[in-house]
Amino acid sequence: MSSEPLAKKRKCVSGLLTLAMNGSGGEWLRSQREPRMLATHEDLGDLTMTKMRLEIHNMAGHLIRRLNQISISVFQERTKAHGYDLTPVQFAALNAIRVNPGIDQASLAGLIAYDKTTIGGVVDRLEAKGFVSRKVNDKDRRARVISLTEIGQQTLGEVTPIIRALQSEILVGLTEEERAEFLRLAAKAAEKGNALSRAPLVLRS
Repeated sequence: MSSEPLAKKRKCVSGLLTLAMNGSGGEWLRSQREPRMLATHEDLGDLTMTKMRLEIHNMAGHLIRRLNQISISVFQERTKAHGYDLTPVQFAALNAIRVNPGIDQASLAGLIAYDKTTIGGVVDRLEAKGFVSRKVNDKDRRARVISLTEIGQQTLGEVTPIIRALQSEILVGLTEEERAEFLRLAAKAAEKGNALSRAPLVLRS
């Protein structure tokens, strides 16, 4: 077998070692290890929006989940900025209790389309904040009824205009007419699919 190919490999390795021992060689080696910037952050943003779409990106479930994330983020940022410590479901519960003083927990869960097995935790946190009070139901000693406290009434009155104002921010990018149409269609879809939910909306008669 000829030793020429082996000799060439040894010469190549020797040359690389020589480069590694001087400044330029070190720079050359580092350049081979370090990743090269192929695009700016703006370029990557454009790629994300135009060239990396998946089939799920146009599916209703995926879009609804993203809108829910946006809704919660906007809600929490705006309410905290005004000094209020509330979650969307806590606000919904306060709103329902105000309209239905003395409501029981199961009925409250139905009114805000929330899981009956976990609504107790929501009420517990509202009670700990001093926003609601509970007492034994006179008609059913096994159940307790819920009402807003004075501070609960005051807090709800103060925070409601803030939450009304942020609704358009949740649907940023839509015109007033488009928001109205979106809400109409969303309400229609929610009503038609209500029976499919694990926590359906149950209105009081």
